[in-house]
Amino acid sequence: MTESRLYPTRPFLAASVAVFRDGKVLLASRTKAPAADVFSLPGGLVEIGETLQQAALRELMEEVCVSAEIVGFAGHVDIIERDADDRVLRHFVVNAFAARWLGGEPQTGPEAGEVRWIEPSRVGELPTSPDLARLVNAAAALIR
Repeated sequence: MTESRLYPTRPFLAASVAVFRDGKVLLASRTKAPAADVFSLPGGLVEIGETLQQAALRELMEEVCVSAEIVGFAGHVDIIERDADDRVLRHFVVNAFAARWLGGEPQTGPEAGEVRWIEPSRVGELPTSPDLARLVNAAAALIR
């Protein structure tokens, strides 16, 4: 990525995935900004030539070593951070998908500090990225 993610000239497109296994959703704590040290869905930026679904599944494997099959689109969230002068510091549009676990045991790595399988109803008990509970609930409805 050649363009800086700070003070961008455009929003960055990202994809994430809510993976379900035995009724629980996979969350990972982030190690990098934005939202460092909070739990979120595995995901990241879409690369040129990738579909949103391909990016979500690639990021899932890269971040936590898990494979899954996408069931449907759960929603999106706009992550917009402003500095003290009200200039846009960061802007991401994250598209979240619901998926069923296929294989792999979650592992930590450079972008995932901690990984957990958690009941969707307990997501609100953790420090999370914006709108995570809403996205997890929408994904859980698609899985049912």
